[in-house]
Amino acid sequence: MNKSPSRLKLLLAIFSLLLTILIWQRGLQQSFDRPSVSPQLALNQREIGFLAAPSLPTTIRPLLVGEDPKLELKQILQELPIDQMSNRERLLLVALEDSQDKRLALLEETFEEDELEKVRKNFLENLERRTTSKVSIGTVESLKIDPLLYRLSCLSTEGDVEICFDRRVSRINVLRLLLSQLIPLVATLLGIFLLLWQAWIFFKKSSPPWPEILALPVSTIDMVILVAGGFVVLGELITPLIALPIGEVLTQAISSPLKESIKVLVGYIAMTIPPLFILRKQITSLSENTLEGDFFQWGLSVFPKAALEAMKGWLMVMPVVLLISWLTTFFFGDPGGSNPLLEMVLSSRDFSALAILFFTTVFIAPLFEEFVFRGALLPVLLKEQGRVIAILVSALIFALAHLSVGETPPLFVLGIGLALMRLSTGRLLPCVLMHSLWNGVTFVNLLILSA
Repeated sequence: MNKSPSRLKLLLAIFSLLLTILIWQRGLQQSFDRPSVSPQLALNQREIGFLAAPSLPTTIRPLLVGEDPKLELKQILQELPIDQMSNRERLLLVALEDSQDKRLALLEETFEEDELEKVRKNFLENLERRTTSKVSIGTVESLKIDPLLYRLSCLSTEGDVEICFDRRVSRINVLRLLLSQLIPLVATLLGIFLLLWQAWIFFKKSSPPWPEILALPVSTIDMVILVAGGFVVLGELITPLIALPIGEVLTQAISSPLKESIKVLVGYIAMTIPPLFILRKQITSLSENTLEGDFFQWGLSVFPKAALEAMKGWLMVMPVVLLISWLTTFFFGDPGGSNPLLEMVLSSRDFSALAILFFTTVFIAPLFEEFVFRGALLPVLLKEQGRVIAILVSALIFALAHLSVGETPPLFVLGIGLALMRLSTGRLLPCVLMHSLWNGVTFVNLLILSA
């Protein structure tokens, strides 16, 4: 009688694991077909550098924007396939391009956007019969809402440099440049210092012993059912089949991009239901005698200390994640497959849509993922498999669950950092705050680059 449930549980775990392997294999394979945000981020950085350059002191300008920001912007645009370029990017390249034949090729097709179509016709007139610069500049006046396109279009029509220069816009982009480059640089340097300091303490053997980690009295098989069965099979495969139609109904009267943001929120909340339900069933099936103590060790009573530990952990993991990301790109190139949320943040201009995405990525996602991976999974693996395997396996599952080949190596490192945070502090709250901080800084940096 007692063996039957165990066999059933084992079969369920094996079946869930096999399905998870198939789902992850297909998901990772499909991530190659998803566009990468790296080219767009690189282009945005070059745009900011070009607009900021006139307001930067000549002594530090090469350090921040390079020797020739205009040439670097042109090179980035030339790397984009023409059939994948937006109409705005075509006009930017036309304004920078020297070859008349290449200009004509970029201006060959009619643009749908009225303002951009006016500029396209203006460029064609300049190429074909060289209109006066006053007429051309008047045509691009309406483009001031797009400072880069205005400046390049103005300059390319032989406009005066002073007329084409907007000092206020340039100063704003200096601020964007400093926020997007200097803050990550300072954070990385602080992280390296903290890593070296931590290594010194470790080798001196003067670091305090790690606290005891309480684990739910369940087995690794239970964790396989929770993660593979609940998180992946039910959460990532089955739940979207139900949540997507519900999200579509709820957002029928709402226009994009707010509609997409609400659908993301609904989909993510729905995805959390199966694993949380399974975990609750696993806990309630245990006898009361085995449930003494706070197994998740939230540590809510020491929030300020948890916040400080989270900041320290974020600083320490940042240089390692950046190094792994750079090595991955250096040896394997950009595999694409960026998280679709990144593209949504980069392209959205709707405050409500961005607020919903921010709430999803900075609050809901870290809370749920840390509860599962570092609250339930890691302590059980630690109890049954040992510290090293527990850290590596939980980090690997965390990385693979995001279904992105390009993001797997850096997320694996982040997962290791979060696992070490959980083990070294003995509490779950610092992990949630560190995860939230990581997502929040990434979100804000995307906003800075896309503003």
